[in-house]
Amino acid sequence: MTLDIITSDALRGVTHGFFTRRGGASSGVFAGLNCGQGSSDQTEIVAINRARVAAAMDAPHDRLVTVHQVHSATAVALDAAPEPRPKADAMVTATPGLVLGVLTADCQPVLFADRKAGVVGAAHAGWRGALDGVLEATLDTMENLGADRADTVAVIGPTISQRAYEVGPEFLEDFLAEDPGNQRFFANGEGDRYLFDLPAYGLHRLRNAGVGQADWTRHCTYSDPERFFSYRRATHAGEVDYGRLISTIRL
Repeated sequence: MTLDIITSDALRGVTHGFFTRRGGASSGVFAGLNCGQGSSDQTEIVAINRARVAAAMDAPHDRLVTVHQVHSATAVALDAAPEPRPKADAMVTATPGLVLGVLTADCQPVLFADRKAGVVGAAHAGWRGALDGVLEATLDTMENLGADRADTVAVIGPTISQRAYEVGPEFLEDFLAEDPGNQRFFANGEGDRYLFDLPAYGLHRLRNAGVGQADWTRHCTYSDPERFFSYRRATHAGEVDYGRLISTIRL
């Protein structure tokens, strides 16, 4: 099956892709393009999937770089594939041909590019990372390589949408402690539950940080099982594990 790759007009001229689950070699709950090395999928099958992604990005498989994601606000600058993989949730580079990849299954994959400066970035921004500042850390690290955030475009890829993201009152309290204005990203749900708008919050953080343009592709991972893996959907279904989507960018 052919790979299904979502791209953004905002990033035109920069090789990038938000890969869906279609076109991979995995089976079972991982059926499709599972690129999660931390999943319980077969290691050799994940390697095949990642090699297909690298080929689609017109790069050798060893130029596809991912980090050990830990829901942090840590961003690292890379000029080669690091070994071992650092614990971080964002990467930036000014090195042509190095493919930055982030893994998600409901969290926000965010791709960044300052075409003028020749700097790109990729961030994994779940609610914790976004709240703690991983998006701003990515921009800061890009600036260290010569980027200007006013010239930077940031695009949020497929992520869980508000209607599928039910949270408890303690979750709301964390966001209100950071900024009472964050109330606007929550809608009332059933009983004491709330519905959180993660991509709207991500766009808010990006725009407040001064990026030149911030967009969301408007794809919900939870509501489209044919195209996307979803941690929350897998949990609700009682599945033992779940696949990881990959989003990539390169100069």
